[in-house]
Amino acid sequence: MYDRYESPFSTRYASKEMQYLFSAEKKFSTWRKLWVALAESEMELGLPITESQIKEMKDHINDINYSVAESREREVRHDVMAHVYAYGQQCPSAMPIIHLGATSCYVTDNTDIIIMYEALDLVRNKLLVCIEKLCDFAVKYKDLPTLGFTHFQPAQLTTVGKRATLWLQDLIMDLEAIDHQLANKRLLGSKGTTGTQASFLELFKGDHEKVKKLDLLIAEKMSYPAVFPVSGQTYPRKLDSQILNLLSGIAQSAHKFSNDLRLLQHLKEMEEPFEANQIGSSAMAYKRNPMRSERMAALCRYVLVNALNPALTASEQWFERTLDDSANKRISIPEAFLAVDSILNIYLNIAGNMVVYPKVIEAHIQRELPFMITENILMNAVMKGGNRQELHERIRIHSMEAAKQVKEKGLENDLIDRIAQDPAFGLDPETLRSMLNPSEYVGRAPEQTQEYVDWIRENVLKDMKAQPAFDDGLRV
Repeated sequence: MYDRYESPFSTRYASKEMQYLFSAEKKFSTWRKLWVALAESEMELGLPITESQIKEMKDHINDINYSVAESREREVRHDVMAHVYAYGQQCPSAMPIIHLGATSCYVTDNTDIIIMYEALDLVRNKLLVCIEKLCDFAVKYKDLPTLGFTHFQPAQLTTVGKRATLWLQDLIMDLEAIDHQLANKRLLGSKGTTGTQASFLELFKGDHEKVKKLDLLIAEKMSYPAVFPVSGQTYPRKLDSQILNLLSGIAQSAHKFSNDLRLLQHLKEMEEPFEANQIGSSAMAYKRNPMRSERMAALCRYVLVNALNPALTASEQWFERTLDDSANKRISIPEAFLAVDSILNIYLNIAGNMVVYPKVIEAHIQRELPFMITENILMNAVMKGGNRQELHERIRIHSMEAAKQVKEKGLENDLIDRIAQDPAFGLDPETLRSMLNPSEYVGRAPEQTQEYVDWIRENVLKDMKAQPAFDDGLRV
């Protein structure tokens, strides 16, 4: 195992659940389920297929004879026909009717759709758990004032919890997009070599209604509500692009979160989890590098770029089909899902274990708050009889001098002391100090946070008890 390439998604990042969905076992057992669904539907519509043939096929859905299929594929250079042959070896009575009337894309494309939607369900479930963890965090810190930042420059105060609602809202938008996609899912069905269903029309002796019914029966047996109404030989490759755009959306949200957290960790206001024996740097033993957030960002960039693959493939398909999609999509689609699964694994780990340092946050606020309350100071002084224009100029001068103390001399912000000592304002130090309560300057941030989380819990997380638990541990 040490003398060949192994994907980091398999060895480091992706969960076993997501890896299984893109495994050979999942793919080929789904092929067999589709062959059973086809044969059953054809039997129900009057073709000479027996219950015993169907039973024989069902008995061998999961015990796939891989060695037979692999040997046959080396001989015929066709994976679907190799597996038809291998299945027939195990089902001798059913051999004549396996894959009857179908083309290869019947199993390959329907299986690809099924796997993508099952993978999307797994992504959705992990997204819900991330949302739940962020809701808990947001409510816990909904009242804790913190500096807001625009252009990464100190701005009006917000709260730590309110900032988390921005991360939450991005994920909610991703969830809504996924739900829309899932609500409109459909299979390719049984469309034939160019999408005209000509082979099935011949099988059913020109009976159009039976051909249409065959499509719907297969979808029903595979637990799908509908099929594409028209197609070429394949399902529209635009579907791949739509689904990877959903994954790209999650990557965008996670990347923004990882950037914010890395910046906050630099400010020492918040940190991602750091384990007791974790080493931050091989050279600098004191370091606490944000390796989880950095890994998340790296994987997010991969997903963002990878989403171009199906977009280009969809735009370059020729007429009813061309095969220049196959090699690309067998790499780009699984890896997009594996990468997003990995991203959400990290998100789960961080969101449930973030560390907040209120004292550092308070110190940063007190360094900037005197500048931010100058409008309030001005109004108080005017109410005591001062001239607004004159006082505005004096505040400007005092602010510039205080800024010099901070920026040029590395001293504390002494703006409040300067104003207290200026008789033009008529404000005593105690009055001025009482105006430095950060909670008075966060607007509706606590209320917005609670209201939004309440809405999420009522409308989005109401079925969370039915969601599986996910391991939020990470492999290095």
